[in-house]
Amino acid sequence: MNDRPVSEQSTRIAGAARRFVEFFGEFQDLVDRAGPDRCDFIAGNPQERAIAGYGEALRRHSESDDPTWFAYTMSLPKAQAAAAASLNTLLGTDYRPEDILLTNAAMAGLAACLRAVCDPGDEVVIVSPPHFLYEPILMATGASAVRVRMREDDFDLDVEAIEAAITARTRAIIVNSPHNPTGRIYPASTLTALAQVLTAASERNGRTIYLLSDEAYNRIVFDGRRFESPTLFYAPSFLIYTYGKTLLTPGQRIGYIALRPDIPGREDLIGALTVSQVVHGWSWPNALLQHALGDLERLSIDVPHLQERRDRMVSALRSAGYELHSPEAAFYLLVRSPIEDDDKFVRLLAEREVFTMPGSLLEAPGYFRISLTASDAMIDRALPVFAQAIADAST
Repeated sequence: MNDRPVSEQSTRIAGAARRFVEFFGEFQDLVDRAGPDRCDFIAGNPQERAIAGYGEALRRHSESDDPTWFAYTMSLPKAQAAAAASLNTLLGTDYRPEDILLTNAAMAGLAACLRAVCDPGDEVVIVSPPHFLYEPILMATGASAVRVRMREDDFDLDVEAIEAAITARTRAIIVNSPHNPTGRIYPASTLTALAQVLTAASERNGRTIYLLSDEAYNRIVFDGRRFESPTLFYAPSFLIYTYGKTLLTPGQRIGYIALRPDIPGREDLIGALTVSQVVHGWSWPNALLQHALGDLERLSIDVPHLQERRDRMVSALRSAGYELHSPEAAFYLLVRSPIEDDDKFVRLLAEREVFTMPGSLLEAPGYFRISLTASDAMIDRALPVFAQAIADAST
C-alpha cells in the first residue's frame, strides 16, 4: 500500500516552488540575525513607516452602526465604483463598476482566472523571467506552463517566439507589464503584434486564447512615460491588479480583476470567476479593505522619490563597474553579477549584511535583483559595500 500523506499534485506544485520557498526561509533568518545596519533589498517589502493616511483610512472605516458592515462580502459596489473610476482615469477606458471583481490581491485574481478558463492538459504561455508563483498556480488547474524567453537585448516580448510556442492546447498567456524584475513597459507596437498573433491562433484553434495581464506596477512609472495596458489591444483579456505595490502594503491583500465590457462570453466568465473565488476559499478581500478603498485609491507611495533612488543607484552601481539598465517602471534593478555564479555573489553580499535576490531564482541567471523599497539609509550604507564587492570579485 502506498499511503502517501500528501497528494501527488501537491508534491509537484511544491517542487515547482521549493527553491523560492527555501531561499526566503534561509535569507529571512539571515536578515533577522544580522545587525541593526543590515540592508534588505530582497523583496518589495516596506522598510519604513506606512505611507501617510493609510492607517487613518483603515481606522475611519473600522466602525459602523450597520450590522452587515463585516458580513460575508464579495465585491462591494462602492469599492467596484472606486476601482473602475481610477482605472478609467489611468487608461482612458470605460470600465463600469460591474466589470470589476475584487480579489484578495493579484495572485488570487490570477488563480481565479486560470481556474475559470483552463482545463487539465491545457497550456499557458508565460514570459521568462516570470513571477515565481505563476507556474505553481497554473499547475493547480492541471494546466502546464510553456516558457518563452524575453528578448535579451531590450527585455521586450519576443512575439515571434510566443507565436511559435502556441499549440492547439494553448489556453492563455500571462503578460506582466510593467515587468518584474526588468522594469520594462511593453510598447504599443509589441502589444499590437501580440494581439494579432493571439487573434489568429484563437481562430486557428477554434477556441479563445485568453490574455491575463498582470499589472501590479501600472502606477509606478518613471520619467513621465505612458503606460499601455496589454488589455487595450485584445478583447479576450483579464486585467489583474493589486494595491499592495502602489500602497506598499503587500500584507494587506486587496486587488481586482477587470473584464473588458466587450470580452466574449462575459456573463459566463463572471459566473465562472465567482465560483472560482468561492472554491479558492473565499478569495475576495476582507470587508474593511473594501470599505476603505475609496480613500485608499487617493494614496500612493512617493513615485518621484523612487525614481530618485533608481537614478542614484543606477549611477553609483555603473560607476562601480556593474552592468545594468535603467528600469522604466516598478521598483527593482536587475544587475548583472560580476561573477558567473549569481547565487555565490549574492551570498558574498549577504556576508556583509547586504541582502539581495539571485537572478537564477527568477530564471535570470547571471543577474541579481535589488528592491528600491529599501530605505535611503540602507542605500547609503550599501553602496560602498556594492563597490567593494565588485572590486573584490575582479581580483
